Amino acid sequence: MLDFIRQGGPVMWPLLICSVLAVAIIAERLINLRPTKVVPEQEVGHLRTLIDGGLLEQAEDYCDRRPGPLTNIVAAALEARHESPEGIRQVVEDQGRQEIPALQRYLGVLGTVASVSPLLGLLGTVLGMIEVFRVVSAQGIGQAESLAGGISQAMITTATGLTIAIPALVAYNAFTDKANALILEMERLALAFIKQIVQQRLRGGVEQPVPVAVTSDRRQ
Repeated sequence: MLDFIRQGGPVMWPLLICSVLAVAIIAERLINLRPTKVVPEQEVGHLRTLIDGGLLEQAEDYCDRRPGPLTNIVAAALEARHESPEGIRQVVEDQGRQEIPALQRYLGVLGTVASVSPLLGLLGTVLGMIEVFRVVSAQGIGQAESLAGGISQAMITTATGLTIAIPALVAYNAFTDKANALILEMERLALAFIKQIVQQRLRGGVEQPVPVAVTSDRRQ
């Protein structure tokens, strides 16, 4: 492995860093960007049961004990339950905007790795060709053994850069699509919970509005 890196020249070290970053981010996103982790069906069902039963304080306590993108949004809606339906919706939208970065975490870095890796490979190729021309200038074109080092460096860095960039780009696009799908699902569930809370108010399951402004900065 070390011989391979040495053959590729100094550009191989930043390429190695890019490969480690790509693998770490892909593994982390595979674990934390699962629907069962972001919008667990068990949590959704339990919250629906509590809200349908008018147990809004218990639902809020449940959200506080199990922080996550969805429960944070539902907790904000429950805190603002004395507001008008439009006020609740605004609070939920504000909280939702705060949760989006958690779903898109590290994707910018992964996209950068996918873009930079082939450029680093190209840089290694150029450096390798410069070495070839230096040898040709100093020793002539007949020195095949001397030329092999520069040609090898050029090919190794190009291949390494593409090997890193291709899976990183595929993973970036896949995780971006998955994050957007989860954001849409959270929006759908949030609207459903808002509807349930408003229905509880109409049935008298929610206390009357109090003259205290409720904001959504509790989780900032």
